[in-house]
Amino acid sequence: MDQFEKVSQCSALHPKPAGLVLQYGTSGFRTNAKELDHIMFRMGLLAALRSMKTESTIGVMVTASHNPEEDNGVKLIDPMGEMVTPEWEEHATRLANAEQEALVMALNDIIKMEAINLSQDVTVFIGKDTRPSSKALSQAVLDGVSSLGGHGYDYGLLTTPQLHFMVCCKNTQYRYGTATEEGYYKKLSQAFIQLTKHAPNRTDDQKHLLVDGANGIGALKMREMEPFLQKELQVSLHNDGSHGKLNFLCGADYVKVQQKPPEGIALNAGERCCSFDGDADRIVYYFIDSAGQFHLLDGDKIATLISTYLKQLLTQAGLDLQVAVVQTAYGNGSSTRYLEETMKVTVRCVKTGVKHLHRAAQEFDIGVYFEANGHGTVLFSKGAEERIQQLTVDPNTNDEKKSAAVLLENTINLINQTVGDAISDMLLIEAVLAIQGLTVQQWDAIYTDLPNRQLKVKVADRCVIDTTDAERRAVSPTGLQDAIDMLVKKYQKSRAFVRPSGTEDVVRVYAEADTQESADALAHEVSIAVYKLAGGVGEEPKQFH
Repeated sequence: MDQFEKVSQCSALHPKPAGLVLQYGTSGFRTNAKELDHIMFRMGLLAALRSMKTESTIGVMVTASHNPEEDNGVKLIDPMGEMVTPEWEEHATRLANAEQEALVMALNDIIKMEAINLSQDVTVFIGKDTRPSSKALSQAVLDGVSSLGGHGYDYGLLTTPQLHFMVCCKNTQYRYGTATEEGYYKKLSQAFIQLTKHAPNRTDDQKHLLVDGANGIGALKMREMEPFLQKELQVSLHNDGSHGKLNFLCGADYVKVQQKPPEGIALNAGERCCSFDGDADRIVYYFIDSAGQFHLLDGDKIATLISTYLKQLLTQAGLDLQVAVVQTAYGNGSSTRYLEETMKVTVRCVKTGVKHLHRAAQEFDIGVYFEANGHGTVLFSKGAEERIQQLTVDPNTNDEKKSAAVLLENTINLINQTVGDAISDMLLIEAVLAIQGLTVQQWDAIYTDLPNRQLKVKVADRCVIDTTDAERRAVSPTGLQDAIDMLVKKYQKSRAFVRPSGTEDVVRVYAEADTQESADALAHEVSIAVYKLAGGVGEEPKQFH
């Protein structure tokens, strides 16, 4: 039986519903789990082709991150642990949407286009989150890999960042670390313990952290990691999956959008707390002050804390390396102003979507990127890593410089540079707070966020909106940007922008201003302008209350 006959036979066991069209987006495919069996089989096929093309191990993660429990999804991981390239996103969409009888032809097209040698060995690592549907769907991925004669390794329950880490370890001949869960726990915990040695007199209070595990995989993995941390961090774990639904009334997305603590956590005034999302690649921090007021420390606050810390260490080490922070248009104006004017850090704004941030961060010696939702990491160029390492071994380096260089080296080991990682980011934040002797209140007070509001407007066709300048200005429909400019002039410290959703016919509206009342009013007025000029459907947007 030739290879394609086997693909046809196996494919018949994972049939595509006729006419169903899905798009590979920033986070791969994501929809109700019932519609994904054929997609998973085909992503197994695509991962096998990608492995042949790159002559390396490829990862496939079965997860829908912060979505509700009944959804699921899949994303491919490239050889260095990064997201798959845009060209292969297109292959994924084409393969996913080929009708059943045209699947082999679509597969052949990709093989020809990419000049793939089918006799090449195939290795694919597969991980999954805790959703009830993940087990059957990851089996469909394995079926796809084996129908092309490949070796699929099912690592079972993993956080998304753990799979990214393991793929990178495998393809760097373990220079990045050991490609096992234990390898991940050991690398991160050892770096964390080394760093916190530089924070003398940490009290038990400072070592204590409340963690909301979103009833997901991050909670399970946090439990596994605890012994490796040797009580240098004492985690009180809530929403740990023992009861309660994944992402329901908890998790990073809930906390960020609702601006309040998750269910299942009783917070005392001033206590540090953080929330993961469902697959543990996002994190946000928060606390309640003595007046009962909720304070959120999102991706902007995290990027500011980390970039300030790195800049201070580089100065101490006498290293002239450029630190840049990459943001999207959603980055709070106060954070941008503080970074540029006070910290003298380069800020680059790019289109929404973590792949755009990751790519831009690679252009600098040290690129710090965090979306406001808490998804992000830090990237060090090879040259930057080499210069830091040289300082630690050079006998002529003085003590102050050497000490800073050693801190930088341990910091690099603590960061998962392949992708945003809630556990790694949490340990980094905890280490920085400890080393700098900062409380969560002092961290929050570095700058004050401008009040903001996000709304969405239903439209007949989201494609009527076209943007430029990293999505900060609308090019079409005609007159919309002029209307936004006029509205922004009415308020202090204000800005607003609109962008089409990547997945549904809605336009997302963002506004910020000097007061919450003004931000709400501006967001509402911009929504009305979108409704009138961009083909709004249904009722006119109501004033936000």
